[in-house]
Formats: sequence, C-alpha cells, structure tokens
Amino acid sequence: QARPVESGGGSVQPGGSLKVSCVVFGVVLGSRCIAWSRQVSGKEREGIATVYYGDRSTYFDDSVKGRFTVSLGRDKEARKTTVYLQMDNLEPNDTADYACASALTLQSECSGGRPDFGMFTTRPPGWGQGTRVTVSS
Repeated sequence: QARPVESGGGSVQPGGSLKVSCVVFGVVLGSRCIAWSRQVSGKEREGIATVYYGDRSTYFDDSVKGRFTVSLGRDKEARKTTVYLQMDNLEPNDTADYACASALTLQSECSGGRPDFGMFTTRPPGWGQGTRVTVSS
C-alpha cells in the first residue's frame, strides 16, 4: 500500500488560516483511523488529530483544539480518500511539517481519547512525506 501524500502547505501570518490535504490510497473501510501529526526538524513527531472513517468522530490534541478541524472529502475514486486539516488562528508554534497516516483500529482507539500515535509509525504504510507550514510575520 502506497504511503499517503500531503499537499497544501505554505507560509501564513500569525492569525491566518491554511488548509492542507492528505490522500490515502487503497480501499478505506469504516474501521480506518486517519491521523495527522507534525514535526519540527530535530524534534519528535507530535500527533495532533485523528478522524475515524466509520462515524467521522475526531480527536484533537489540546495544542490545536478549537483551532484545527478535520474533514473527509467526497472522492469519486473508491481507492482514494482525501482528508483535510483546516488550520485557523495559526500561531508561530504551529510551524512544522504536517503529515498523515492511517491504520485499522477500533473507534475507541482512534477518537475515544488520545490515541497511541506510535501505531501509525509501526503499521504500514506509515506517515507521508509531509507538507511544510510556516507561520511568521
């Protein structure tokens, strides 16, 4: 299974908004959890959000809660699913490479509380290459 592909990153001023996209390849079943993470060079990857495909339930880390939202696109191709991360009221601390990944999980493991984001690293296909978001004035 191919790694997901992210796009839509760029530069934005503090307080601005940006919407990045993630394309997950393969048939997405209801039990699939799609996660977003971010990573600053030299630091560990930080899991920030998830969406459970089956019921669209979501989880957000406190650092982004109330500012970021996740939504699923209306893909016409059955073997491709687009997931969006809408980022509003961006802060300089949001500057990072944003990546997505997916895994088969229970709903409770995905969005019932903070998930184990490490499972997205260990379960194929893993995280995408990421798209860079820079927040500065």
